[in-house]
Amino acid sequence: MKRSLRRALWAGAAAVLAVTAVPITSAFGAGSVTTTFTRASDWGTGHETRVTITNGSDASVSTWRIEFDLPAGTTISSFWDADVTSSGNHYVAVKKSWAGALAPGASFSWGYNGTGGYKAPLNCTINGAPCGGGGTPPPTTTPPTATPPTTTPPTTPPTTPPPVPPTGGKKIVGYFAEWGVYGRNYHVKNIHTSGSASKLTHILYAFGNTTGGRCTIGDSYADYEKAYTAAESVDGVADTWDQPLRGSFNQLRKLKKMYPHLKVIWSFGGWTWSGGFTQAAQNPAAFADSCYSLVEDPRWADVFDGIDVDWEYPNACGLTCDTSGPNAFKNVVAALRSKFGANALVTAAITADGSNGGKIDATDYAGAAGHLNWIMPMTYDYFGAFNAQGPTAPHSPLTSYSGIPTQGFNSDAAIQKLKSKGVPANKLLLGIGFYGRGWTGVTQEAPGGTATGAAPGTYEAGIEDYKVLKNTCPANRTIAGTAYAKCGSNWWSYDTPSTINGKMSYANGQGLGGAFFWELSGDTGNGELISAMRSGLG
Repeated sequence: MKRSLRRALWAGAAAVLAVTAVPITSAFGAGSVTTTFTRASDWGTGHETRVTITNGSDASVSTWRIEFDLPAGTTISSFWDADVTSSGNHYVAVKKSWAGALAPGASFSWGYNGTGGYKAPLNCTINGAPCGGGGTPPPTTTPPTATPPTTTPPTTPPTTPPPVPPTGGKKIVGYFAEWGVYGRNYHVKNIHTSGSASKLTHILYAFGNTTGGRCTIGDSYADYEKAYTAAESVDGVADTWDQPLRGSFNQLRKLKKMYPHLKVIWSFGGWTWSGGFTQAAQNPAAFADSCYSLVEDPRWADVFDGIDVDWEYPNACGLTCDTSGPNAFKNVVAALRSKFGANALVTAAITADGSNGGKIDATDYAGAAGHLNWIMPMTYDYFGAFNAQGPTAPHSPLTSYSGIPTQGFNSDAAIQKLKSKGVPANKLLLGIGFYGRGWTGVTQEAPGGTATGAAPGTYEAGIEDYKVLKNTCPANRTIAGTAYAKCGSNWWSYDTPSTINGKMSYANGQGLGGAFFWELSGDTGNGELISAMRSGLG
């Protein structure tokens, strides 16, 4: 697979202006306690809504109950951070037991995913009074001195903890690309402003290097040296010249403070930097010692909750070839687990080559599974313009199909092979690409056509972000659980909210532990794809 070829190329590329849609908001007046429904995202067949309760009174509000009706054609399919019941199109949402009182001037948000396009709720009341006023809510307050008003400076976000993803234990893991802070102009703050932080359970920071069989820094400037202005910073506070930690690491620290449920894992290797794993396999204990010293460096030890191994590929060929044997990967992750301890997260991204005698068969992944919290087969980049003349094929097929160029190159084949070898289903996460792969010089709309080369891309030929493709080449066909389209002589395949929903249904049906994706900057400014992942996992 050629997933990581784009990684080094993106760092120096020119920035592209990202256009963020303005949410549609439905406010119900201006009473002492108000409720606002905001369209967070809308993908036609579904939508996400954020509901915000704001205490405009001078006393704390200890509980709340919202009642509203949804117009015909709209129903709630999942919700989080409130208990919601329904009778027909009438819904009642009440405060979770763990949610604290609302201080004067404070707000609290919960949310839901719905079927159909977004439609503003009707007949909204809170605590028996109109959501925006016209009446006085029933007594639900405590003296204002019990919970003093928040004194956070106006430049900082609200201190109310954001919602925790309602994944029922399912993991939603997203990669943050270290070099995205350059040409892509994608920063940790974007994880917050897009709404993605409230949907993620874990962030993979990619990548650390493995030079000389040791864990080493990948890019010190991006990691911990770059100074952020107030406008660029997660919390609206500028870096100073003399603070001990800056860069993305400090921004991740701020993001975790804002979203206490989030865990961050430092990923090492990738396509470009996997060469050092061969030397690491010769002395796994020394490798683990070096990784622990780096990840637990006192300057940023609180930022990271563990380590991820992205070895492309043990006992097989990627950018370079490894001949360490089938036990090398297991030995390396066992040493990491021993050094980091039982409470740290130790994870791995692995090949998704389900062919007979392919890369999965080359390594004892089942033996390694006992040392890992979860395993992420990279179920994307099966096909692409690295084969410049085609045949055209979806780069992330969920299943096989008639005419697939290589048997075993699909998500289901990888999942079934790993399960058959003894990897527990609940330790497997399904991979989603937030980008497409494409060819040019194509005359045939159906998959299997010939091409003359890679389709033009913003940062690299043959690859383009979903947020671009949804507008420049809207998908109008599906095959094997993913989408494709021919636009002029260009042919692209990529996942959409609809196909992601189908893949999440597959993950649920297989008993998988959740899903992961490469990578955050490919999504829209309001997080269409990650919203579909969370909605689909339930």
